Amino acid sequence: MKANNKKIFRLIKLQIVLLLLLVSAVTYYYASGYAAQVSELKSEATSLVKKSTEDTFRQIETSEVYDANGNTISVLKGEKDVYYITYDQIPQNAVKALVSIEDKKFFEHNGIDYKGIARALYTMLKDKEITQGGSTITQQLARTIFLSNEKTWQRKVEEIYIASELEKKYSKEQILEFYLNNVYFANGYYGIEAAAKGYFSKDISELTLSEVCYLLAIPNSPTYYDPVVNPENTITRRNTILSSMLKDKVISEATYTSAVNENIVLTRPDSIKNNYVETYAYYCATRALMKANGFEFKTEFDSDEDEEAYNRAYDEAYNHWNTTLFTSGYRIYTSIDMNMQNQLQAAIDSHLEDFTDVNDDGIYTVQSAGVCIDNETGMTKAIVGGRSQDVTGYTLNRAYQSFRQPGSSIKPLIVYTPAIEMGYTPDSKVMDVKTADGPENATGTYSGEITLRQAVAQSKNTVAWQLYSEVTPQKGIQYLKNLGFSHIEDDDYGMAACLGGLTVGVSPLEMAKGYATIQNDGYMREPDCILQITDSEGEVLYEAQEEEVQVYEENAARTMTDMLQSVVAEGTARGIDLGEMPAAGKTGTTNDNRDGWFVGYTRYYTTSIWVGSDQPKKIAGLTGSSYPAKIWEEYMNTIHEGLLPAEFKKPVEYIGTEEQQDEVEMDEEGESEEEPYGVFDEENPGEAPQEPNTYKIITETFDGTEVPEGAIPDGATDIEITTTTEEVEDQVE
Repeated sequence: MKANNKKIFRLIKLQIVLLLLLVSAVTYYYASGYAAQVSELKSEATSLVKKSTEDTFRQIETSEVYDANGNTISVLKGEKDVYYITYDQIPQNAVKALVSIEDKKFFEHNGIDYKGIARALYTMLKDKEITQGGSTITQQLARTIFLSNEKTWQRKVEEIYIASELEKKYSKEQILEFYLNNVYFANGYYGIEAAAKGYFSKDISELTLSEVCYLLAIPNSPTYYDPVVNPENTITRRNTILSSMLKDKVISEATYTSAVNENIVLTRPDSIKNNYVETYAYYCATRALMKANGFEFKTEFDSDEDEEAYNRAYDEAYNHWNTTLFTSGYRIYTSIDMNMQNQLQAAIDSHLEDFTDVNDDGIYTVQSAGVCIDNETGMTKAIVGGRSQDVTGYTLNRAYQSFRQPGSSIKPLIVYTPAIEMGYTPDSKVMDVKTADGPENATGTYSGEITLRQAVAQSKNTVAWQLYSEVTPQKGIQYLKNLGFSHIEDDDYGMAACLGGLTVGVSPLEMAKGYATIQNDGYMREPDCILQITDSEGEVLYEAQEEEVQVYEENAARTMTDMLQSVVAEGTARGIDLGEMPAAGKTGTTNDNRDGWFVGYTRYYTTSIWVGSDQPKKIAGLTGSSYPAKIWEEYMNTIHEGLLPAEFKKPVEYIGTEEQQDEVEMDEEGESEEEPYGVFDEENPGEAPQEPNTYKIITETFDGTEVPEGAIPDGATDIEITTTTEEVEDQVE
């Protein structure tokens, strides 16, 4: 009896506690203003749905992309207008598959799956972030048409209210019709009929169950399940959908077995066009919109879990903003110069024209990619992702989508420039000798004691290995991470990296960025091609702003440039001729001649060239100094026509005394009335040595101390020699 009384008493106490919690929650709900916000969201949702008509689910606005000269590069238009189909034209297999994988209770609920929301709420409280949607098909439609993919409680509440109102106004069949005509299937396809024609060149009614499920795999994550880029992922999700249908008993075991074993072959129409400029421009525009809407990009993570969470957030944001390119009427202005683009393409095509072998898909086996960056702005001027070829469908842009081993072209980024920061100079003596645990030189010969300049020019593996052991792999790889290289793995923290031995590798775009950083006095600018994005009314949504991150010390970068000039003049790239235009660069060749690189620059442009095969294999005659260097040479000569020769900035070696510095008197325009002491060695007078010369001191901050007007501070590293030749200043500066 007493035990029963205790149980009853505990139950009463529990009920009182729960009641108090409920009262507290309700009080907080109203007192904190949540009630007012929710009421406002409900009113807005009701208004949106009330104003909607069937035409609301057909609307679309065309976006346009322009080159640097204002000419149209591309028109982005989703095709749901043209390929809109009614419910009775949608195969029942598609309906069954969609309901089975996305919303099993679709025909029973009123637009809201409260159990799903409860699961999402529980996960949010547990993980302290919204990672599950708990969304019904109706909610997904509400988000697609009326809202963004932003994960906030306000958006989720409004989504619920809109879904509820949609269920009141439209039938279940209409909602399915709206959904399947508006959902995004990647590559510019909106709606299942557009996807059927885009991927299979058929009407949706002509597709098999397996093909239908293949298409329905895509919308869950259009980037991850893109059937052109990631077909294996699409197949995996297709099988998941078929398995769900089998468990729900909407297909038989025999039907399941037949469908899951069916081979999927894409047959894309000849009119599909995704060339190298378009794919890169879409990629950059998507990321620009992400940035404009608050997404913060990361390349370093505290843990695997942190990286996984970031990747999920990135994919969702990328998918959302990428889809808007095809429907939102953007005007996208780029830095791409189509003349330079065509010239780079022509150089690649002409030098590889003798390689005619193709793979099973009809794609040239020997490929190439190149990127050209404007050194004044840091923006991309041209990007070629492969050889010209008449092929149907999507074109892989190897310039930023493929990653390969860089060979010796990585040395300036992680070995030599860091070593210069440690105190090495071009005249430092180093030993070119074979060691027990070290690599061989490519030539198989060793020179004994040589200068660092000679080691760089001749690409001595032995010297790079010795210096990298001093720099340390941890510090060397950190430079690549500071440069924003995207595929740095744990296994890359070994000695092999100094010779280009990386787990995944680098892209031509990343290598161009790295060398452009050295040319830019060690300051990295993220290469991009988007100057501005506006809406159809001209309102600016995004505008590029130059942002620089210092990766290398200024003098180290200038010294590295000085040594890379020796590579072209007398080293592994000797024979490259840009006439009187000073040039610097580095070759790179991987084992068995699988990859060849040449990355180099002038004061005007940095260009990166890669040659190899999509499936790495030995290519006869391929080295960094062969096809890549020749492509680079032809292209750089073409784009430098009419430009005045411009010397690189020299590293500053101040040799005057502090007293002599104080004696320098400056006139009102900042020029010295007498020649400054010890600014440069007489045999190395600096850039653009054209008479008459004047010396101009640039006021900057060194070691936290502002340069006094009229004085050259001890340790100053930016003494600029100007010239009266205005054309040089206009073109270089």
